[in-house]
Amino acid sequence: MRRDDRDEPFDDLFREIERMMNEMMNGADANVNFDSPGGPGSPGDNGFGTDTHVDIHDTDDEIRVVADLPGVEKDNIELECDGKTLTISASSEHREYDERVSLPRRVNEHTASATYNNGVLEVIFEPAEKSSGISLE
Repeated sequence: MRRDDRDEPFDDLFREIERMMNEMMNGADANVNFDSPGGPGSPGDNGFGTDTHVDIHDTDDEIRVVADLPGVEKDNIELECDGKTLTISASSEHREYDERVSLPRRVNEHTASATYNNGVLEVIFEPAEKSSGISLE
């Protein structure tokens, strides 16, 4: 016996939501089925998109970088900064993160502090002192 689509009035809505979620999670590959092998939720798939979510908050006193690194242990995070760019390298069982974050202005990387709690990395920088002009004699 064939199922009549009129029996399930929300099927179209649920299919559209699933299509949009697949598109969001897998970029251009929007035809992945959640129930198929190799689809989202299968072993080897972490269920996250290809980009790390990073927010930058710039105030007069500090520059705060907040990055989501789900599933990463604190010991598997490496941070480097050259004053203009913060590099976040991290790894989990299912994913490698390698993000270069351009900072909105030059920072003093020697005064940076970082915390990691429940998959959220927070790095705080003091702004670099403005360089002084050099007078000619």
